[in-house]
Amino acid sequence: MFKQIICIAAISALISGCATTKENNAPIPVDAAALEASLTKQETNILGAIDSCNQAQSVGFASLTMQIEELNTKVEQLNVKEKAAVVPVIAPVQCPPSPIGDKFMLGAIENVYVDEVKASFDTRIDTGAESSSLDARNIILFERDGSQWVRFDVFTQGDKQPAKTFESKVERFVRIKQDSDEKSDRRPVIHAHLEIGQYKAETELNLSDRSHLEYPLLLGRKFMQDIAVVDVGQNYIHGKKQDAQPSKTKK
Repeated sequence: MFKQIICIAAISALISGCATTKENNAPIPVDAAALEASLTKQETNILGAIDSCNQAQSVGFASLTMQIEELNTKVEQLNVKEKAAVVPVIAPVQCPPSPIGDKFMLGAIENVYVDEVKASFDTRIDTGAESSSLDARNIILFERDGSQWVRFDVFTQGDKQPAKTFESKVERFVRIKQDSDEKSDRRPVIHAHLEIGQYKAETELNLSDRSHLEYPLLLGRKFMQDIAVVDVGQNYIHGKKQDAQPSKTKK
């Protein structure tokens, strides 16, 4: 643009000079041949100036074109690098649904914490038993505020340590018939809160003297229904607490 302005100024100066010369020399007779030669020379000069301006513009346009092409090349290279840097996201393989659904797994023997007696017990997980039972001694029934309650002793630290006495409201009574006895055993049932590893659950426990059995706590089918499945080939799937009651050696 600056070069165009210079060219136009030069052309204007030539034309103005011509006009001034003509005005100053007006009184002098003009030689037609000399005038024609002068005009031809001025025309040549003007055309030369215009050609120089056109050449300068062409060079400028060529330079701008090269710069634009270089910029386009750099942009394309950046786009290629950006596309190469994008890591494709692979969708995770969908695993088939678990055959046990949202139930948790139990072994044949587990360590179970009973909140009502503040103690953990080695526990038999028995799919053959319907109800769940806790080893309790000196079971005494009494009334409190018109409701049936029960007082009982539990060996929370094993049968080598003194038992502790607890009281709980009786939810109901259940009759359990032993295979070796024709008579049924009427037992009080209490509501209990259990913890097995990270799992927490509620269930009913009937109170019974289990001193002749190996494990002080037994969980039956009613507890496992809809919440757990049993792998009889494993024990203590959910770990064993250090304060757990030792298993009895009696059968």
